[in-house]
Amino acid sequence: MPRELADPVPLVVLPHGAGGTPAGIIPFLQLEAEARGVLLLAPKSGDATWDVIRGGVGPDVAAIDRALGEVLDLFAVAPERLVIAGFSDGASYALSLGLINGTLVRRILAFSPDSSSHPRAGRPSVFVSHGVDDPVLPIDRCSRRLVPVLEQEGYDVDYREFRGGHEVPAAMVAAALEPVAPRLVG
Repeated sequence: MPRELADPVPLVVLPHGAGGTPAGIIPFLQLEAEARGVLLLAPKSGDATWDVIRGGVGPDVAAIDRALGEVLDLFAVAPERLVIAGFSDGASYALSLGLINGTLVRRILAFSPDSSSHPRAGRPSVFVSHGVDDPVLPIDRCSRRLVPVLEQEGYDVDYREFRGGHEVPAAMVAAALEPVAPRLVG
Protein backbone atom coordinates (compact mmCIF):
# COMPACT_ATOMS: atom_id res chain seq x y z
CA MET A 1 0.00 0.00 0.00
CA PRO A 2 1.49 3.38 -0.97
CA ARG A 3 2.63 5.68 1.78
CA GLU A 4 0.46 8.79 1.75
CA LEU A 5 2.24 12.11 1.35
CA ALA A 6 0.71 15.57 1.33
CA ASP A 7 1.91 16.11 -2.22
CA PRO A 8 3.51 13.74 -4.69
CA VAL A 9 7.28 14.19 -4.79
CA PRO A 10 9.85 14.19 -7.59
CA LEU A 11 11.99 11.09 -8.06
CA VAL A 12 15.45 10.98 -9.60
CA VAL A 13 16.76 7.59 -10.76
CA LEU A 14 20.53 7.93 -10.43
CA PRO A 15 22.72 5.29 -12.13
CA HIS A 16 26.38 5.34 -11.10
CA GLY A 17 29.35 5.71 -13.42
CA ALA A 18 31.60 2.91 -14.71
CA GLY A 19 33.17 1.01 -11.84
CA GLY A 20 31.10 3.06 -9.39
CA THR A 21 28.53 2.22 -6.77
CA PRO A 22 25.21 3.65 -5.62
CA ALA A 23 26.90 4.94 -2.46
CA GLY A 24 29.42 6.78 -4.63
CA ILE A 25 26.88 8.57 -6.84
CA ILE A 26 24.37 9.67 -4.18
CA PRO A 27 26.59 12.47 -2.76
CA PHE A 28 26.52 14.26 -6.14
CA LEU A 29 22.83 15.09 -5.72
CA GLN A 30 22.11 14.43 -2.04
CA LEU A 31 22.30 17.96 -0.61
CA GLU A 32 20.22 19.53 -3.38
CA ALA A 33 17.75 16.62 -3.34
CA GLU A 34 17.24 17.00 0.40
CA ALA A 35 16.85 20.78 0.06
CA ARG A 36 14.21 20.27 -2.64
CA GLY A 37 12.30 17.26 -1.27
CA VAL A 38 13.43 14.98 -4.08
CA LEU A 39 13.66 11.20 -3.67
CA LEU A 40 16.77 9.48 -5.03
CA LEU A 41 16.87 5.91 -6.31
CA ALA A 42 20.45 4.76 -6.95
CA PRO A 43 20.46 1.31 -8.58
CA LYS A 44 23.55 -0.88 -9.01
CA SER A 45 24.65 -2.33 -12.32
CA GLY A 46 25.20 -6.06 -12.51
CA ASP A 47 28.69 -5.55 -13.93
CA ALA A 48 31.32 -2.78 -14.01
CA THR A 49 28.98 -0.71 -16.18
CA TRP A 50 25.43 -0.79 -17.51
CA ASP A 51 24.04 -3.27 -20.04
CA VAL A 52 22.61 -0.68 -22.45
CA ILE A 53 26.05 0.92 -22.77
CA ARG A 54 27.46 -2.50 -23.63
CA GLY A 55 24.97 -2.86 -26.45
CA GLY A 56 21.58 -4.06 -25.25
CA VAL A 57 18.76 -3.96 -22.77
CA GLY A 58 19.08 -6.75 -20.26
CA PRO A 59 19.18 -7.55 -16.57
CA ASP A 60 20.17 -4.03 -15.48
CA VAL A 61 17.05 -2.52 -16.99
CA ALA A 62 14.91 -5.25 -15.44
CA ALA A 63 16.49 -4.60 -12.03
CA ILE A 64 15.85 -0.86 -12.34
CA ASP A 65 12.23 -1.56 -13.33
CA ARG A 66 11.78 -3.72 -10.20
CA ALA A 67 13.40 -1.13 -7.92
CA LEU A 68 11.32 1.64 -9.48
CA GLY A 69 8.16 -0.41 -8.91
CA GLU A 70 9.07 -0.85 -5.24
CA VAL A 71 9.66 2.89 -4.79
CA LEU A 72 6.36 3.72 -6.50
CA ASP A 73 4.59 1.29 -4.14
CA LEU A 74 6.05 3.08 -1.11
CA PHE A 75 5.96 6.74 -2.11
CA ALA A 76 3.59 9.09 -3.90
CA VAL A 77 5.74 10.15 -6.85
CA ALA A 78 4.73 12.93 -9.19
CA PRO A 79 4.75 11.30 -12.65
CA GLU A 80 5.47 14.64 -14.32
CA ARG A 81 8.61 14.93 -12.16
CA LEU A 82 10.21 11.55 -12.90
CA VAL A 83 13.86 12.22 -13.74
CA ILE A 84 16.88 10.10 -14.63
CA ALA A 85 20.33 11.52 -13.97
CA GLY A 86 23.92 10.43 -14.05
CA PHE A 87 27.56 11.42 -14.19
CA SER A 88 30.09 10.18 -16.76
CA ASP A 89 29.15 6.63 -17.84
CA GLY A 90 26.07 6.99 -15.64
CA ALA A 91 25.13 10.12 -17.63
CA SER A 92 25.41 8.22 -20.89
CA TYR A 93 23.21 5.48 -19.39
CA ALA A 94 20.73 8.07 -18.11
CA LEU A 95 20.56 9.59 -21.61
CA SER A 96 20.06 6.20 -23.22
CA LEU A 97 17.33 5.05 -20.84
CA GLY A 98 15.72 8.47 -20.66
CA LEU A 99 15.48 8.83 -24.43
CA ILE A 100 14.26 5.25 -24.89
CA ASN A 101 11.62 5.85 -22.18
CA GLY A 102 10.87 9.48 -23.00
CA THR A 103 7.13 9.01 -22.60
CA LEU A 104 7.69 8.06 -18.95
CA VAL A 105 10.82 10.04 -18.01
CA ARG A 106 10.15 13.78 -18.11
CA ARG A 107 13.68 15.12 -17.62
CA ILE A 108 17.19 13.80 -18.15
CA LEU A 109 20.17 15.21 -16.26
CA ALA A 110 23.47 14.29 -17.92
CA PHE A 111 26.60 15.48 -16.13
CA SER A 112 29.63 14.96 -18.44
CA PRO A 113 28.08 12.35 -20.77
CA ASP A 114 29.74 10.54 -23.63
CA SER A 115 26.90 9.92 -26.05
CA SER A 116 23.59 8.19 -26.73
CA SER A 117 22.69 6.49 -29.97
CA HIS A 118 19.68 4.44 -28.93
CA PRO A 119 16.12 4.70 -30.25
CA ARG A 120 14.06 7.56 -28.87
CA ALA A 121 10.46 7.94 -27.69
CA GLY A 122 8.69 10.99 -26.34
CA ARG A 123 10.31 14.36 -25.72
CA PRO A 124 11.80 14.66 -22.24
CA SER A 125 13.71 17.84 -21.51
CA VAL A 126 17.46 17.35 -21.28
CA PHE A 127 20.01 19.09 -19.08
CA VAL A 128 23.66 18.59 -20.03
CA SER A 129 26.69 20.05 -18.24
CA HIS A 130 30.32 19.40 -19.08
CA GLY A 131 33.69 20.74 -17.94
CA VAL A 132 35.69 22.41 -20.70
CA ASP A 133 38.88 20.77 -19.41
CA ASP A 134 37.48 17.24 -18.93
CA PRO A 135 40.39 14.80 -19.51
CA VAL A 136 38.25 11.65 -19.16
CA LEU A 137 35.44 12.46 -21.60
CA PRO A 138 36.72 15.43 -23.63
CA ILE A 139 33.98 17.97 -24.24
CA ASP A 140 34.76 18.35 -27.98
CA ARG A 141 34.16 14.67 -28.74
CA CYS A 142 31.27 14.27 -26.28
CA SER A 143 28.78 16.99 -25.31
CA ARG A 144 29.70 19.41 -28.10
CA ARG A 145 28.74 16.67 -30.58
CA LEU A 146 25.81 15.22 -28.66
CA VAL A 147 23.91 18.43 -27.82
CA PRO A 148 23.51 19.71 -31.42
CA VAL A 149 22.14 16.31 -32.46
CA LEU A 150 19.55 16.37 -29.67
CA GLU A 151 18.59 19.93 -30.56
CA GLN A 152 18.25 19.04 -34.27
CA GLU A 153 15.95 16.18 -33.22
CA GLY A 154 13.71 18.69 -31.44
CA TYR A 155 14.67 18.10 -27.81
CA ASP A 156 14.56 20.99 -25.36
CA VAL A 157 18.19 21.02 -24.18
CA ASP A 158 19.64 23.20 -21.43
CA TYR A 159 23.39 22.93 -22.11
CA ARG A 160 25.96 24.41 -19.75
CA GLU A 161 29.72 24.32 -20.00
CA PHE A 162 31.80 25.18 -16.95
CA ARG A 163 35.44 25.77 -16.10
CA GLY A 164 36.69 22.49 -14.74
CA GLY A 165 37.31 18.86 -15.48
CA HIS A 166 35.50 15.58 -14.97
CA GLU A 167 33.29 16.67 -12.08
CA VAL A 168 29.82 17.75 -11.05
CA PRO A 169 29.84 21.26 -9.58
CA ALA A 170 27.10 22.06 -7.05
CA ALA A 171 25.92 24.95 -9.24
CA MET A 172 25.22 22.53 -12.11
CA VAL A 173 23.21 20.23 -9.82
CA ALA A 174 21.15 23.18 -8.56
CA ALA A 175 20.48 24.39 -12.12
CA ALA A 176 19.53 20.89 -13.29
CA LEU A 177 17.05 20.31 -10.45
CA GLU A 178 15.45 23.78 -10.45
CA PRO A 179 12.76 22.97 -13.07
CA VAL A 180 11.93 19.73 -11.21
CA ALA A 181 11.61 21.08 -7.67
CA PRO A 182 12.17 24.49 -6.08
CA ARG A 183 14.33 24.64 -2.96
CA LEU A 184 12.39 23.94 0.25
CA VAL A 185 15.13 25.18 2.55
CA GLY A 186 17.74 27.92 2.21
